[in-house]
Amino acid sequence: MGKTIAEKILSEKSGKDAYSGDLIVARIDRIALQDGTAPLAIRRIRELNRPIEAADRTHFFVDHAAPSPRKELSNDQKLIREFAEEIDADFNPPGEGIIHQLMVERYVNPGDLVVGADSHTCTYGALGCFATGMGSTDIAIAVVLGKNWFRVPETFRIEISGKLPKGVFAKDLILHIIGKLGVDGATYKALEFHGEIVDSLDMDSRLTMANMVVECGAKVGLFKTDEVTRRFLAERGREDKFREIRPDEDAEYEKELYFDADIEPMVAKPHNVDNVCPVSDVEGIKVDQVYVGTCTNGRLSDMEVVARILKGRKVARDVRLIVAPASRDIYLRAMELGYLKVI
Repeated sequence: MGKTIAEKILSEKSGKDAYSGDLIVARIDRIALQDGTAPLAIRRIRELNRPIEAADRTHFFVDHAAPSPRKELSNDQKLIREFAEEIDADFNPPGEGIIHQLMVERYVNPGDLVVGADSHTCTYGALGCFATGMGSTDIAIAVVLGKNWFRVPETFRIEISGKLPKGVFAKDLILHIIGKLGVDGATYKALEFHGEIVDSLDMDSRLTMANMVVECGAKVGLFKTDEVTRRFLAERGREDKFREIRPDEDAEYEKELYFDADIEPMVAKPHNVDNVCPVSDVEGIKVDQVYVGTCTNGRLSDMEVVARILKGRKVARDVRLIVAPASRDIYLRAMELGYLKVI
């Protein structure tokens, strides 16, 4: 019987012929922790009082409160830095960028099994790896043992047809899908994206879509690897890490869902991300603040869009605009390309 991408990766990492619903113990390739979740994990690691097996695969980031706004967080960040030095793990200080952007720029490769103490760890599935968020205690176990247990998720095959209209982007597409599925419509499922339009998406777009699958409850969002993946890795000196990751032709899916990309720009209204509507439904509502950034929309392509919209124009007097590139690399490239000057 054929396998989905999730089943293939978890079979390889567990050394077991694994299918959806199976419980496995699997070796983990990369572990990511940020300043909001790492302190609890560190305290749990110390309570375990066991040799640490996965320090060389563990990455700490200070990005959620950088610079720290109060002494308690400053002390926690000091704890993270000192612990990383103590066990000889990787440490990324404030100013380097957002955990998820840095993980894909520097560390994650196709076929990897990655866990992170952050719900948007699923971002990395854009590179054809199984990546998912866990609680701090589960992450502590992963750091100490270099492995953890998983239930192999059932997979929804998401087939997208058509082409994106002008002014519609990957963020609109994934919001549209989440709106249809509902905030808990894919709880603990793997979403596997397919279709001509999916194949044509650049890596920034794939990262945005994979990032947001958790908003409908999904465990992981997965893209097969292709030349887009290869180019992304090559640009970062990791072309040798490219490998073909794709499902079998006879893979079995729990559901196959079909979507048309011919949509309007979408808006997620308060207070749930599945409260989605076309922008025309909210036309005329006054905007007080615009924020471009985060692990979802702070990439170079986002800087280009903002600069294109703003060129030759001014931000309205009563609107506050905040733009935050997701990494130092994106910031510098946006500067070189003139986007920041326009903004």
